[in-house]
Amino acid sequence: MTRPILRTKLCDMLGIEYPILSAGMGPTLLGERTGAPVELVVAVSEAGGLGVLGGSGFTVEELRDAIREIKKQTDKPYGVDLLLPKKIDFGGGMGSKQVDSMPLSAVLKKLPKPYLDWVDKIKKELGLPDVEVMVRMNSTTMRPQESVKVCIEEKVPLFCAGLGDPGFMIPEAHANGMKVLGITGNAKNARRMAQSGLDLLVAQGHEGGGHTGRIGTMALLPAAMDAAAPVPLLAAGGIGDGRGVAAALAMGCIGVWVGTRFLATDEGGALPVNKQRIISSTDEDTRVSTAYTGKTLRASYNKFHDLWAESGLAPLPFPTQVMISSALLASFIEAHKDDYVGGLAGQVSGIIHSIKPARQVLEDMVAETVDILARRLPASVTWK
Repeated sequence: MTRPILRTKLCDMLGIEYPILSAGMGPTLLGERTGAPVELVVAVSEAGGLGVLGGSGFTVEELRDAIREIKKQTDKPYGVDLLLPKKIDFGGGMGSKQVDSMPLSAVLKKLPKPYLDWVDKIKKELGLPDVEVMVRMNSTTMRPQESVKVCIEEKVPLFCAGLGDPGFMIPEAHANGMKVLGITGNAKNARRMAQSGLDLLVAQGHEGGGHTGRIGTMALLPAAMDAAAPVPLLAAGGIGDGRGVAAALAMGCIGVWVGTRFLATDEGGALPVNKQRIISSTDEDTRVSTAYTGKTLRASYNKFHDLWAESGLAPLPFPTQVMISSALLASFIEAHKDDYVGGLAGQVSGIIHSIKPARQVLEDMVAETVDILARRLPASVTWK
């Protein structure tokens, strides 16, 4: 049986068969399981798309090891996604290179008292245990410059900035044969990032999981496309099957950036409870909150959203807010309070009903897209 053909400019730019990228979902500063581990990257790339490693939360050396492991398992193109925060300051020099890790309890003591009081209050009310975990001060998020250097040294085919502007590293990346991708949630930022010289831009709508903006995908795509031109655009947010891919291509995008659908796969690195929440969700079962990172982030609904909304506290800057959420998340998991646990996920959860191998997800997506564009769409239009 012949493989379906679905090629766009993106395929030529990246040397891939299909214009579908898996989003680079990553672990936290505590080094929890990653949403886009090596296994998922390899599966997507081997199936003809392009898998992107979620590099946030790895230590700098773990990032290098993961990149080299990808190279061992596939000779196909792949990407690495890092978060590039503008400023990191927990106070007391705790973000310095001299400290590789610290107990979370020590980090929390540096935070404002109202936040510590709130954490203690929640633990007492819910009878949560104290769980000591280590915060990785040598993670890629805490040391972004070192991490970018690793990507350049390893000549990663596609560097993706999941947060922040990668403009500062583009000349060196291009000199090493790399492509650079940025992500935006509005037209203003699309224009600014396009001017930095990046190769590709992902426009992610409000529907998307993880860090997300305020503009819906259908409104965002044409506005971002006009603002970023001539930099080509990929669509993200609400894309989980061939219908979403076909719609994105019809609007002028050259490919798609897919997160939640690939998270809910055999290779996706989410906790089992979070995968189960995705496939049991309706389209209304996610929430956008600042509770997790201090930035607006969409995740499967759980009672932690309510606790934060009722706290009356303003979010702390990223990644400081991560310390607050991580302290409680570790206790929720230890106490088996699954009602308070929910991973990053988009509204597209409502059409995801099973966990499948990543290869099957990609092949089904491609087959449906080709069927829509080649058969269903032409059959539905009458030309005069």
